[in-house]
Amino acid sequence: MHFDHQKLDAYRAAVDFVVLTDEIVEQIPRGRQYLADQLKRAGTSIPLNIAEGAGEFSGREKARFYRMARRSATECAAILDVCFRLELGERGRLERGARTLVRIVAMLTRMIQRVT
Repeated sequence: MHFDHQKLDAYRAAVDFVVLTDEIVEQIPRGRQYLADQLKRAGTSIPLNIAEGAGEFSGREKARFYRMARRSATECAAILDVCFRLELGERGRLERGARTLVRIVAMLTRMIQRVT
């Protein structure tokens, strides 16, 4: 049995980002744990909101959840920027996370436009 959200590329990319987030937060030192916690929360929020939106019938409600997911993705991008500037992680991993977020935001933007 599959749910509608599991068929979405944006959802699958968002779950991949959550996995990558776990790798990134492993490298954040204890003194910067607030960044790790925020990245985990915001990162997890992306696929959860996509799933909630996919489960809605109303286009307006779908768009609302997809917008929340997009906001969480841009929040994650800002956190990665901070980590990059503070040199709190492996550069390649942070860049991969940023590229994944660009893809996710682009997909979510198209999804929002389609349902509104």
